Amino acid sequence: MEYEIKPKPKLNFNFVELWEYRELFYFFTWRDVKVKYKQTFLGAAWAVLQPLLLMVVFTYFFQSSLKVDVGTSTYPVFVYSGLLLWNIFSSGISNSGNSMVTNAHIIKKIYFPRLIIPVSAILSSLFDFLIAFVIFIGLLAYYHQLAHLPSLLLHLPLALTITFFSTAGLGCLLSALNVKYRDFRYIIPFMMQVLFFVSPVIYPVNHFNDPMVKLILSLNPISERSNISVILLQELLTILTS
Repeated sequence: MEYEIKPKPKLNFNFVELWEYRELFYFFTWRDVKVKYKQTFLGAAWAVLQPLLLMVVFTYFFQSSLKVDVGTSTYPVFVYSGLLLWNIFSSGISNSGNSMVTNAHIIKKIYFPRLIIPVSAILSSLFDFLIAFVIFIGLLAYYHQLAHLPSLLLHLPLALTITFFSTAGLGCLLSALNVKYRDFRYIIPFMMQVLFFVSPVIYPVNHFNDPMVKLILSLNPISERSNISVILLQELLTILTS
């Protein structure tokens, strides 16, 4: 008996098949985590050092020159919180965008849902987030900002969900395009650099006065305070309490 593997006639994610191969999500994700820190002296500590060092750089150079107003928060806490979600998006896009090409030898040998490869590359970035988030709690205590912790924990699940699906959507698209057009391996790093500075990660949305600019920045899922998740949750609480 012969089996022919061919594209579906229409858009079809086939979630039932993805669930049947759910163990592959774990194996691919854990493999990516181990490969990422293999033969490194500091290992998983890089997950903390990257946002921490960037926080120091932006605190002493960016804030002093632009006089960024972050309200009741302190600028180091503000920047670090933005970098936590940004690193999920940035590393997720970079890893998933090249995942199909780097795993070509596996794809040619055995069949499994191809969507598992880019999604697993994004899930590995959540491992870095968990490590860096522990340091963020200590940062809140150091700057006496623990009063914001309950609100943070309330909005965090929705913020992570929005960030994950935003990363997965763009990452899967880029991974498919990179298979056909290898130019995208050069476009992705440049695109991430541009997106970093046009996204409200190291500056607040209220830094701008134009209402249209503020609206566009607020709709960005990588906003430094996850504005979408805050608005949605506040509206939900209003409905439930009315």
